[in-house]
Amino acid sequence: MKLASNRYSLLIHIFIQTVILSFLVRLALLVWNFNDLQLSFLSTIKIFGLGLIYDGAVATFFIQIYALYLLLLPQKFNNALFNKAFTHTYFFLTTLILIFSFFAEFTFWEEFGSRFNFIAVDYLIYTYEVVQNINQSYPLPLLIGGVVAFTLLLQWIAVKKGSFRRSFESKTSIPARFAITGGFVLFAILHLFIFNNGQAEWSQNRYDNELTKAGIYSFGAAFKNNELDYDTFYLKNDIDSAFNDVRKLVADKNTQYDGQEIRSIKRSIENGDSSSKPNVIMITIESFSADFLTKFGNKNKITPFLDSLTDKNVFFNNMYATGTRTVRGMEALSLSIPPTPGSSIVRRPNNTHLFTVGEIFAKKGYARSFIYGGDGYFDNMNQYFGGNGFDIIDRGRGYLMGDEFTAKRTLIADKDIHFENAWGICDEDIYDAVIRDADEKQKNNKPFFDFVMTTSNHRPYTYPANCIDIPSGSGRDGAVKYTDYAIRKFISKIQSKPWFKNTIIILVADHCASSAGKNEINVSKYHIPCWILNIPKTEPMQIKSLCSQIDLYPTLFSMLGWKYDSNLFGKNALEFTPNTARAFVGTYQKLGYMKNDTLVVLGPQQSVSSYKWITDNSKETPIKDSPSLVKEAVSYYQTANYLFKNGGLKK
Repeated sequence: MKLASNRYSLLIHIFIQTVILSFLVRLALLVWNFNDLQLSFLSTIKIFGLGLIYDGAVATFFIQIYALYLLLLPQKFNNALFNKAFTHTYFFLTTLILIFSFFAEFTFWEEFGSRFNFIAVDYLIYTYEVVQNINQSYPLPLLIGGVVAFTLLLQWIAVKKGSFRRSFESKTSIPARFAITGGFVLFAILHLFIFNNGQAEWSQNRYDNELTKAGIYSFGAAFKNNELDYDTFYLKNDIDSAFNDVRKLVADKNTQYDGQEIRSIKRSIENGDSSSKPNVIMITIESFSADFLTKFGNKNKITPFLDSLTDKNVFFNNMYATGTRTVRGMEALSLSIPPTPGSSIVRRPNNTHLFTVGEIFAKKGYARSFIYGGDGYFDNMNQYFGGNGFDIIDRGRGYLMGDEFTAKRTLIADKDIHFENAWGICDEDIYDAVIRDADEKQKNNKPFFDFVMTTSNHRPYTYPANCIDIPSGSGRDGAVKYTDYAIRKFISKIQSKPWFKNTIIILVADHCASSAGKNEINVSKYHIPCWILNIPKTEPMQIKSLCSQIDLYPTLFSMLGWKYDSNLFGKNALEFTPNTARAFVGTYQKLGYMKNDTLVVLGPQQSVSSYKWITDNSKETPIKDSPSLVKEAVSYYQTANYLFKNGGLKK
């Protein structure tokens, strides 16, 4: 009996349909990114050959339930109304999900330049923000209608080809059903044991690798591996040797280690004994790349106010974000730690009662607040900051926190909101909330540290009308220019406040606007700006040394002349020399260590790659590994992972 002529005919149709659609998605993405690829005849064969294996796996996993259903369905019900209704419904829903996921792949690729990954898994969890964002970014009724219409077209094609009829009218023996269903189940099991998503990482060109993958398969792999154990997957040094290296690397002339515990970086920093306690407001700007600034070559004049600040304040010329997501930036700025593989610590269990920079402020008598224009439930922000001693001010929907959450929470009232989109209130409104809170704290005569997170520079790129000369919702340039406008307005408002003269303002990005690039870690996509305004007794300066987000607060504390206890990996960037300056950049799986003009990348399966990178043209050329640099990189990342896993980051 021919396979396509028995009750499995529709199943085979679904399998082939899925593979063809997956092929078309891959082909479309290839054409879209043709100029970024390093195509040859062999690489093209590899992209589509390996891609076919992943597509076949997706198709096989999708039909498992239906294959088991066909095995168990008695022959007498094969042509019954029940089976016809079930089969047509199954085909429609399965195809609808596939078409929707393929559409989603294009929107995801546009934003992140990759197949589905950990970010997509996170977005599945936080459906409210994501659905609202999609609704505000795209003509949703038209798109849904298009997806449904295309699904119905494919169902009509299946009917016209006779796949349904052959399935309903066939008589397939029980042994044949066991053989066919067993074959599909066996193929799925073998694939799980033989293949994994990491085998698509065959090229030094990141786009080649991403095109080889299948989006749904990558989503499943990301869901399964939300956290990667460093000791299992990455290159290691002897742990005591690694700590010995790191203790030397994080120390400077003002460092004094207390006690004999080698598996620790706890130390005292003696910058002086200043009693200065200025307020500190850090504005963490959503998705703000250095190349938005005129200083770094932008010709669109979208940051006139921020451009004006560059030469009049402390400005970090060469700072790099540790990751590509907001929670990774929050992790770096609050914990001063290199990125560990998998999800950010902000999103992991056991992330409360940690030694954050907030703890240093607390020991100086500061009040601490996390102020966010959206709902801090998103990405576990409230749980993390609340569990680490920060009061919460956000635009919440009233979600309860866990047992560890003991902080005060204040919701931003409707009456104080003039504009809001899927991600939260506009920057002007969040800055007004900061000002109201600062006014209240001034009454208590207590210094304060605010960790402020903005949302406006994010798709759908909407903001209040008539603020700037670019219409709301028209794209990233408009959102960036509105970001600049709102900061200018905020600084103008607070200059008349009694607390302003004693308040430091920090402006820093959480990450760049895009991490997409052909390299496994595209260094240019991590370069962010950072300003420190209004520092007492400090002249304007350009800090040109290579540095990381994790170095921001050690540098500030040095400028303030503070003596403090530290459990931070960051260092005072003013002390860096060309031979000691370094930065950390990473994805969920790749861990980068930058020093001089060399980038070392650690990956799963104990892989190591090294590149020479040139800032002027963002070119990265593979080079021979430097054993000493690899050892430094491993020591940093291994000890960071060890301390978090073993409670070494606790207060």
